[in-house]
Amino acid sequence: MSSSCPLHVLSAIPAEGGASGRSLEERQQAAAQLEHIFQATGFPYHIVPLEEIFTLPSSILEAVSAISDSSASSYKAAVDQFIQNGGEAVDHKGKAQDSSLADAVSQLQTHDRQPFIPPADQTQALARLFASVKTLTAKEDFLQTLRQHLILRVARLRGYSKVMLGESCTRLAIKLLSSISLGRGAALALDTGFADPRFGDVVMVRPMRDYSSKEIAFYNHLFSVPSVFTPGLDTKTSDKASIQRLTESFVTKLQTDFPSTVSTIYRTSEKLQSARSAQTNDAEPPSKCLLCLCALDTAVEEASAFNATLQSERLSQGKKASGLGPPAHASAPALGSGSGGQCCSSSSVGGSGEGGCGGGGGGGGGCCSTPRPPVNSDLKSLLCYSCRLTIKDMTTVDTLPSYITAEAERRKRRVEMRKEISEFLLGEDEDEEQPC
Repeated sequence: MSSSCPLHVLSAIPAEGGASGRSLEERQQAAAQLEHIFQATGFPYHIVPLEEIFTLPSSILEAVSAISDSSASSYKAAVDQFIQNGGEAVDHKGKAQDSSLADAVSQLQTHDRQPFIPPADQTQALARLFASVKTLTAKEDFLQTLRQHLILRVARLRGYSKVMLGESCTRLAIKLLSSISLGRGAALALDTGFADPRFGDVVMVRPMRDYSSKEIAFYNHLFSVPSVFTPGLDTKTSDKASIQRLTESFVTKLQTDFPSTVSTIYRTSEKLQSARSAQTNDAEPPSKCLLCLCALDTAVEEASAFNATLQSERLSQGKKASGLGPPAHASAPALGSGSGGQCCSSSSVGGSGEGGCGGGGGGGGGCCSTPRPPVNSDLKSLLCYSCRLTIKDMTTVDTLPSYITAEAERRKRRVEMRKEISEFLLGEDEDEEQPC
């Protein structure tokens, strides 16, 4: 994963060993191997542990305006000038800025040599976060979201407007089918397209999407390209461990008998376009998903598949509530409300918490009569359909990083404030009727 500028390439690799439960020694060894490879390339690099998500500001989830056309044209002009000069950093406006460019390049070529030792409290918080996610499908999806936030933060801190991802044609074909299964159909064009402008100021591109994983493997073998294997969440798991793992097994096995499988799926993804692509850049922050920053796909008409799914879910919950055992009332304390794992049967008795299954401290147990505790409605309203399913598989949202909960509270206050002053706001039609 890298971000290109006219003069250099940044390789930002989130070290995710903490999510898969690897020891600190193993993670340090893998980071040292990566650092050795990056040093040989001569490009600047940054190896960032996944624990850094607990230090991210809430502004990482805010919409940022895209780069202006003048900036884009100057960027292209700088690239063309750099190529024409044979790789020398010469500014086309004159030699007055040569020294400043040289100083900037020299600073960018200095590497972060700090020891790869994340704080112990952050490592424990990361372990609690992924332990609260029940299914491997939700863990992999949530890990991808956190990885995007971390890469976006590094790109903004370093001032890069482009981030190049190393996703191959095979990986995108698998991602296309798994995203459909996870309910991310509205965001397929952004998740699998060449350019992903959802973040506004930072555009993520996929230049390797025309090459299959087999072609890349042959190239690495023929030219002796060094590589480092780092185990992930799905390492040594069965084919049915998660939706992503099952999709990968299905596509790769089908590709063995029918070599055109991956290319056919990939060509299908090229034809996809986002129906709300214009809104993605200019929409207000509340109209974007809190986690993936895509346009919300939940604001649909009543006669829709989404509302039919919600109605079916409500009916299923009502049927469970009418069965044996303590009823799972809708007024049960929501996750993240600070009530810990209070039993739902005690919610109607003054909230004393006596007899609660989860106690009042840990906040992770929930009620024994409800296999899946209700998600905070305020947080749920800020998420797209796919991210709702991910959060729904969490036993508690108290383990979420603070930047996510802080941005959720900010958006909630913004919506409440808008409701309070809604009668004083002029609509578009009223504004046009006002005399000059």
